[in-house]
Amino acid sequence: RVSFMNNQKPQKPTLSGQRFKTRKRDEKERFDPTQFQDCIIQGLSETGTDLEAVAKFLDASGAKLDYRRYAETLFDILVAGGMLAPGGTLADDMTRTNVCVFAAQEDLETMQAFAQVFNKLIRRYKYLEKGFEDEVKKLLLFLKGFSESERNKLAMLTGILLANGTLNASILNSLYNENLVKEGVSAAFAVKLFKSWINEKDINAVAVSLRKVNMDNRLMELFPANKQSVEHFSKYFTEAGLKELSEYVRNQQSIGARKELQKELQEQMSRGDPFKDIILYVKEEMKKNNISEQTVVAIIWSSVMSTVEWNKKEELVAEQAIKHLKQYSPLLAAFTTQGQSELTLLLKIQEYCYDNIHFMKAFQKIVVLFYKAEVLSEEPILKWYKDAHLAKGKSVFLEQMKKFVEWLKNAEEGEQQLSSKVE
Repeated sequence: RVSFMNNQKPQKPTLSGQRFKTRKRDEKERFDPTQFQDCIIQGLSETGTDLEAVAKFLDASGAKLDYRRYAETLFDILVAGGMLAPGGTLADDMTRTNVCVFAAQEDLETMQAFAQVFNKLIRRYKYLEKGFEDEVKKLLLFLKGFSESERNKLAMLTGILLANGTLNASILNSLYNENLVKEGVSAAFAVKLFKSWINEKDINAVAVSLRKVNMDNRLMELFPANKQSVEHFSKYFTEAGLKELSEYVRNQQSIGARKELQKELQEQMSRGDPFKDIILYVKEEMKKNNISEQTVVAIIWSSVMSTVEWNKKEELVAEQAIKHLKQYSPLLAAFTTQGQSELTLLLKIQEYCYDNIHFMKAFQKIVVLFYKAEVLSEEPILKWYKDAHLAKGKSVFLEQMKKFVEWLKNAEEGEQQLSSKVE
């Protein structure tokens, strides 16, 4: 009986009750952003506008205040002067400090000084990195709640922090928010941001950062769907003084269009589509994406050569190449209407034969085939031979072409296959 009574002692409920009370009290003590805000604002009011003193105060306060838990509050204060309500407004009853980005002067020098404050703080307290990134993403979504001047300052600051690596370019995803794009806020903000980013680095460094986060082909999404064209983007950013960004996007678009063209071409060839259909498609793409004939002939050559599994034996590959290229010569001929396009093709053939060792002896045979098929004409061949060839394997290829070039030079006028295609 004694044993039974001992087992019934209600100790556990008492203990767990005590623990529960302790946890609740701890929770209350641990999370009080208002009190944290008061401490930070009080300290900032003592530093005044000296940002060196601000950085020192923030460094010292990290040892006493829980930055890890109050990261959002801390960054809200440093950017906007106080805790932000949803949408980006400051609560009316909140204490506010003027030692913040939004209350500072709207110029690049001041924003560079503020960027240093954030850099020092995050270098000192590495764990704040993620919190700061989340904060900037949130601030970008709140842009409509800020004044134009506040947006400009935030844009300049963000550009500087992207340039020095404190922020990752993935934060720009927030700018693709439908409402911000629709009302033109994203594009206007991007202008200021890219200006300060390029000012700190250059367009090449910006391009590398964008490429790392797969954003190099998404910049046109800063505009609504009906304005997502290279022309609109180029006009908007060139007028805003960002010609290098306009050219970068134009170039990216062109690279994308060329890759797409090559992919589609290879599919059409593998399906065995009629040449007239392929030619029509290519000409439409050239017009639509402003692709030159020289670029197109290089793409066609590359596509034609990639559709075959080539023989590894040198003595057999030439025969295989002639048979294959004879079939595709009408397609190539359609895009060598200019002497410069013919020269481009000759250089591509030279490069290919040099890079693929089995083709070294096939170069002259390919050129003669294309001459007979009226893909290449006399003048570009002579120009290539004289001074327009590449250094790659030049002695081998010039030697191969010697007799044919002599024949071209010396043949009677009636025998020369003069092409009206030469410029």
